[in-house]
Amino acid sequence: MKKLYLIRHAKSSWDNPGLGDIERPLNRRGLKDAARMGKVLKKALFRPDCLITSPARRAHETAEIIANKIGFYASKVIIEKKLYGAGTNELLKIIMKQDDSLDTIALIGHNPGLTNLANLLNDIAIENIPTCGIFTIEFSDKSWRKISKKTGTFISFDYPKKHK
Repeated sequence: MKKLYLIRHAKSSWDNPGLGDIERPLNRRGLKDAARMGKVLKKALFRPDCLITSPARRAHETAEIIANKIGFYASKVIIEKKLYGAGTNELLKIIMKQDDSLDTIALIGHNPGLTNLANLLNDIAIENIPTCGIFTIEFSDKSWRKISKKTGTFISFDYPKKHK
């Protein structure tokens, strides 16, 4: 069995209009939400084999906070340049190239790609993965290369507003 966590970055700051999109940090709410969802994941015994993040500062910060909360070494977080702005096809390619020895993968990235991918891979349709939302899908196959349309089973959908 393979398990995939699709995690949208936490809320980012728009305080500095001079920053490029990729450079925007988390805002105060984003920092709190990432810590909250990290605690939720820890309580759920979330133990990823691999945590892959977009290079965008807001995604990388989200990944580091979650990693810290679950006891995952931040130095082991993988930055995947292709995650930034990735659409469904690019996200699938990233997943499919992962080593089959990894059973649990978490992708920390952006919408609309993550929401579209969640809707493609299972029979549960959602409108939106909100900031710091986590959509989990399980696959009965033992190879990431066999992941395709509607091959996943919905496991859970969680987000910060459920925990306020």
